[in-house]
Amino acid sequence: MFTKVKITGILETVTGLHIGTGGAFSPIGSADSPVVRDALNHRPMIPGSSLKGKIRTLLSRAHTGSDCNLSDDPKEICDLFGSQKNRSKVLFSDLFLNEDFMQRLESMDIYSPTEVKFENSINRLTAVANPRQIERVIRGAQFDLEIICEASGPDELAQNICLLAEGMKLLSLDYLGGNGSRGYGKIRFRELHAESVIGEIADDVLQECSTSLKGAELI
Repeated sequence: MFTKVKITGILETVTGLHIGTGGAFSPIGSADSPVVRDALNHRPMIPGSSLKGKIRTLLSRAHTGSDCNLSDDPKEICDLFGSQKNRSKVLFSDLFLNEDFMQRLESMDIYSPTEVKFENSINRLTAVANPRQIERVIRGAQFDLEIICEASGPDELAQNICLLAEGMKLLSLDYLGGNGSRGYGKIRFRELHAESVIGEIADDVLQECSTSLKGAELI
């Protein structure tokens, strides 16, 4: 039986998060490296591709013991995340700032969910400083998470959700975005919930999926 499950929850930043636009141009007076933003409201966002790619990379590293090309990923990862031969069975939506979080910010007279961090890199040979300004999403920011996971039966669904939850837990112990070795990008998942959207799924299978997802919620 073909089934689809929707996973919802909150991705919360524990430290400042920087996912850049990839553009080289910065207007005078702005940060040297701005974050990617939603074109409609100019608020920072997290591309679903960034989240999916990092989770897949961490899973591949954990299951193979090293970094490898996508084509060399283990079968269970290729089956879930897709390959040249198989389409992806997990769909990550872009993550946008949670409205309740934005209202809480405004109640504290904070009207921007980003900050600018000033950094210096020092040339070891010449001792010349290279100052730069990096825009980051502030710690405590909350983004709405939505992932669709599909399967051809209950056993495959439970296995897919378990693998996905493993990857989400690995990400909580790593970092998202850039400059992770400098303390950027630590995140955690909260309020994860799985619900059936296509096909009839037994309650015990959904409960197994929810239990797996709860394991990804590190405090």
